Amino acid sequence: MVGLVKQVVLALPALALAWVAFSARLVDFQVAQPPPLPQDAKQCTVKILERTFGFSFGLSEIVQFTPPTDCGPVGSWAGISLNFTVTSNGTQFDRLGIFTFHNVEFWRTSTPEPTRGDGIIWTYLKDVTKYTSLFAEPGTFILQLDNLIQTGLDGQYATVLHATFFESSARHPPAPHADLIIPVSTLANDTGNDASVPPAFSLNVTVPRNAVQVFAELFASGNGDEEFWYFNAPNQFVGNLPTFGEGPFREVRMLVDGQVAGVAFPYAVIFTGGIVPTAWRPITSYGALDLPTYFIDLTPFVPILTDGKPHNISLDVVSAEDDHAINQNWFVSGNLQVVLDRSNKPTTGKITVLDAPPFAVTKTTGSVGGNDVNFTVTATRRIHIEADIVSGSGRRNHVVWSQNLQFSNTQDFIDNSNVQLLHQTASGTFLSTHNGVSTLVDDFSYPLNINITNLTPDGLSFVTTVDHSYNRESHPAPFILGSTITEHQVAGGFFTISPNGNFGNGTSQNTFTYIDTKGNTFNRQVSSINTNITSDKQSGSLAPKQPPQFPSFGPGKLVSVPKARLPGGRGGN
Repeated sequence: MVGLVKQVVLALPALALAWVAFSARLVDFQVAQPPPLPQDAKQCTVKILERTFGFSFGLSEIVQFTPPTDCGPVGSWAGISLNFTVTSNGTQFDRLGIFTFHNVEFWRTSTPEPTRGDGIIWTYLKDVTKYTSLFAEPGTFILQLDNLIQTGLDGQYATVLHATFFESSARHPPAPHADLIIPVSTLANDTGNDASVPPAFSLNVTVPRNAVQVFAELFASGNGDEEFWYFNAPNQFVGNLPTFGEGPFREVRMLVDGQVAGVAFPYAVIFTGGIVPTAWRPITSYGALDLPTYFIDLTPFVPILTDGKPHNISLDVVSAEDDHAINQNWFVSGNLQVVLDRSNKPTTGKITVLDAPPFAVTKTTGSVGGNDVNFTVTATRRIHIEADIVSGSGRRNHVVWSQNLQFSNTQDFIDNSNVQLLHQTASGTFLSTHNGVSTLVDDFSYPLNINITNLTPDGLSFVTTVDHSYNRESHPAPFILGSTITEHQVAGGFFTISPNGNFGNGTSQNTFTYIDTKGNTFNRQVSSINTNITSDKQSGSLAPKQPPQFPSFGPGKLVSVPKARLPGGRGGN
């Protein structure tokens, strides 16, 4: 079976960095839009943390952060962005990064694999305006980046994180945001607040009695044995294949007091050492530096949540197997973004329609013939919930929340698994209306096609092509900027695992478009061959006036790359 290596990256090249100073380093980046924030507003930039993560398992960076007061009244900002810059040199796996503030995870990221010699650098700019209510209060800020130093793995990650606050004005009014954000997390104060499932994670939370809207945000990624969950085989076929079982379908569920309230079919993030490491230098796969999150409208449950009592919020991940079991580990967390009524009187109401079955409808078919195995797993999911809500100030709200999702994964293992073909699609629509007005919209499609062919019987030399897309129109809540993103990437390469040093080559072609509900736009077409950027065209209102120049790095031979991992094998994250 082909070795599937794993890794991740972060970077946005449209940065005010002294590129000449770093010209000898390989500049890694994820294609993404620059934060749509008012560059002509007064800005206040503060350093939150600086830390080199060497042997850092269980040793998160923990700092106390207090918001600045010299960019207008605290909490009145027009926007907030974070700048995370990392350098590394040596040999190392990709590592998962978890940013937590006030026990709320607000950014999940990962690291590219470093190179020897001049090493690598990446920077990612993230818009965190929607978390204004968190940044308006002093509190504990945590970065968990578990790294390991041992023989053959000597790469450390030198990190620095800055926050920039944009002062509001008549031209740039204060950004809308939730009144309160409630963590659905482990509430740990010494590490990142994500939980590992299975088993399911549960937390009792108490919502203010005058809450009128609640929007849940979910963080979820497959790691460890679940990093390549989309390659897993149904249990009835796993005995014939060198891969994990429990099938390739995954559904992330949020439950309120044991009742399914909403779900997500997750996007398959490929970390920077994933499948073929040479394909992700210098351009990472989409989401590797900023993993997508998923929103659910919990407003229909407000009449229950505002009774003044604690209520259980649960997060889990399930499969299409009969027992819905998965392998270890999915890391999950969430938060509740709450809008309060101006009255202190309790919100009342009732759920009038509740059609949310516990699990998706799934089907598995396939066959074993000679040296070939093929199977298909499909799933459909429909949720429909309605509620009538009356705020303490007397405003009535009829809420309709629906989800309609589809999933299909077909895999062909040919010639004793020397050739593996995967075709997966996940698509669907989330829609909530409040008094007939669209309030949360999520229309997505995540096609994934992978072709892996062994060049040698031992599977240590192989070629791979990955064709995947992230197409998503997302309006998470009335106070969060909506956007439409279309990202298509075709990447691949040749890779050989050798005791004298792993080597290979890689190519990547990316087409990315972004437009948001304020009319900001960004378009980028960028390609690379063997770590060299061969073309890069950027346009739109958010595009840099002069994109940075990328240095060239010769042929695609890689040395000191960590040993490849098989599908489902334990790896860096």
